[in-house]
Amino acid sequence: MRYILGFDGGGTKTECVLMNSADQVLARTYAGASNPSRIGVESAVRAVEESAELALRETGLQRSVITAVGAGLAGTAKPDMKERMRSALQKCFPGAVVTVRTDLEVALAAAGEGPAIVLVVGTGSAAFGRNAEGEIARSGGYGPSSSDHGSAYDIGKRAIAAAIQERSDGLDSELGRQILAQLRCTEWPVVQHRAQTMPDEIFPPIFPVIAAAADSGDATAQRILVSAAEEVSSLVADVADRLHLLEKEFSLAKIGGTIGRSRFFDAQIDAALKQVAPSAKIGKLRISPAEAAALAAKESDAG
Repeated sequence: MRYILGFDGGGTKTECVLMNSADQVLARTYAGASNPSRIGVESAVRAVEESAELALRETGLQRSVITAVGAGLAGTAKPDMKERMRSALQKCFPGAVVTVRTDLEVALAAAGEGPAIVLVVGTGSAAFGRNAEGEIARSGGYGPSSSDHGSAYDIGKRAIAAAIQERSDGLDSELGRQILAQLRCTEWPVVQHRAQTMPDEIFPPIFPVIAAAADSGDATAQRILVSAAEEVSSLVADVADRLHLLEKEFSLAKIGGTIGRSRFFDAQIDAALKQVAPSAKIGKLRISPAEAAALAAKESDAG
């Protein structure tokens, strides 16, 4: 019996599955963020290794029995970063065949065969798709400096800007107070300073506050999420257009840390997607991206 590790890592968490050669998932564990472009290779490897250790501990297996490792990680689109992560993980699992793909690649593999687009709305945002001819296209997912519109990062940034503007207008909004409480701050200048020096620790973590506020009818939160839904749906529209899928039926899966967290946001995303891709069948992935990463690693090991 051979044993394989599969990982799906992003800006917030890392999922690990430990699978045997009969494709049975023996353990599923989680650790922190593992996007090397945002937190560095060393920290990303540490999260991957931590989730692996949890899975091995749960099953009572030793690291030496792992024959293949497949990691689908955000922030590895550039070849040099992908190789740096592969090399670092190879040192962690010296007896295994190690492959590194982007989180988008393993998510699309998890969608199954045929034309499909995966929309990722988490810390970042992106759409990645494939048509019947096997052509692929990507939109977004290159980091907050140039993309990630409609993501938790972007939503958090907009919410803080709105709260600060309301404060300057003499309004002490409930949403603003909730944001400060979530960040354990009492002064907006402190929030602004922290946002400049460590934005990933400020903007994405306040998404739950905005989601809850929108579900409770807060107008500012709802306005921000309506705009975010339009932004992420445009990513799907771009990919569908480039793959000539706009008038064709295809599978469309939504994944990421913001999905399923707000009734309002989910409804706005679905409505926006139906506008831009009316023929799409919105559903779930066939398997988890971590499982898809493990299966791809198993094939590489067999090859």
